[in-house]
Amino acid sequence: MRSTKASAAVTRLNTRDPEHRYSMGMTASGFFYLLRVGADGAAERISEELTQEEFVVWVNRIGPQKQVKVSRNDAAFELQLHKRK
Repeated sequence: MRSTKASAAVTRLNTRDPEHRYSMGMTASGFFYLLRVGADGAAERISEELTQEEFVVWVNRIGPQKQVKVSRNDAAFELQLHKRK
């Protein structure tokens, strides 16, 4: 199904932002938009109609971002790269 990539992005957003519930909508022409459930329980549209690729990029940018773990080896490698410059 075409929307699998988009729905996975919305699932990740719901995991990162537990304070809000998000869902996606899809138009008949194949464009996607993001919905957020408001305090009154009604879904409000918070994005414009986007293609699948644009939608996934946009959803990945909003909400709190997951912190990336950096190992000691990665940190030491980054330090070596900066020393070389």
